[in-house]
Amino acid sequence: MTTYLLAGGGTAGHVNPLLAVADGLRARDAAAEVLVLGTREGLEARLVPMRGYELLTVAKVPFPRRPDRAAAAFPTRFLRAIAHVRRLIRARGVDVVIGFGGYAAAPAYLAARRERVPFVVHEANAKPGLANVLGARGAAGVGVAFEGTPLRGAREVGMPLRREIVELDAAATRSEAAAHFGLDAARPTLLVFGGSLGAVRLNTAFGGAWRDVLDAGWQLLHVTGQNSDLPDPDAAGYAVVRYVDRMDLAFALSDLVVSRSGAATVSEINALGIPAVYVPYAVGNGEQSLNAAASVRAGAAILIADADLTPERVRGEIVPLLRDDARRAAMRDAAGRTGIRTGTENVIALVDEALAR
Repeated sequence: MTTYLLAGGGTAGHVNPLLAVADGLRARDAAAEVLVLGTREGLEARLVPMRGYELLTVAKVPFPRRPDRAAAAFPTRFLRAIAHVRRLIRARGVDVVIGFGGYAAAPAYLAARRERVPFVVHEANAKPGLANVLGARGAAGVGVAFEGTPLRGAREVGMPLRREIVELDAAATRSEAAAHFGLDAARPTLLVFGGSLGAVRLNTAFGGAWRDVLDAGWQLLHVTGQNSDLPDPDAAGYAVVRYVDRMDLAFALSDLVVSRSGAATVSEINALGIPAVYVPYAVGNGEQSLNAAASVRAGAAILIADADLTPERVRGEIVPLLRDDARRAAMRDAAGRTGIRTGTENVIALVDEALAR
């Protein structure tokens, strides 16, 4: 029996691919022991037990960004975290560690190296996090979701995705999806969304230009986010919803998507072969623009800066795209060539290679 330790967490970007790989390992071998290492503070503390996996925890020890009291205490706290994970690896007979970034990953990589246990790194973003930069230096395998991610020894494997996305048959599900949102399956549909909390810029732009979308002969499915107060004009063909818990149905109905460009979002849209307009989140270190870069280069998507997305820009650039069937068809073909639905299997193949050595 093989014992796997999957390390990572903090945000959905780390937890969701971790859980996809955990599910893949368990589906392949029910006798395998799949353990998860995370922190008590991260999203994994809730999601991992809900999915039926045992969560082992390690102290959250952020890398210091400036010389202060926390920086002075960092070396001791980090060494304690590594020692704690080493004890877990020995006690549970861990055969291989798979890291996805986040606070739990860095001590897991170093503990595995010191225990001479192979470890594999998966990086979801085009701009890698510090933990994975560190881990890639000694990893038995490094998988990345996006081509060109600057990690040593990286292999493009795609993103481990939710099964409902991987297995989605959009054509077969389109009628169900249209009925779910109160729209017409026979009309082309533009999906606009900015995440569970929404995106003010997207809401403002399409709140001012939704009539132009409808005048182009399209429907608009607008997911505004739970915190939005955008009014619903109750117009035929314009579905305003605060939150969607069935994104598979939203994607099944979509002929074009306008969204942020988080790593999972880009990976899911490409995997489904949907042309896209990405509006990267302007806060952060620019990773969302980098996540979309390969899709833009391939011709599967176009990029509009957050500050530039206005109702006028929607009318001037996105509405003409709705009327250009040939261009959208070319984008759809490019997305189909770019997308990877086998991210979970590809990461597991890296793990098998590491174990075989």
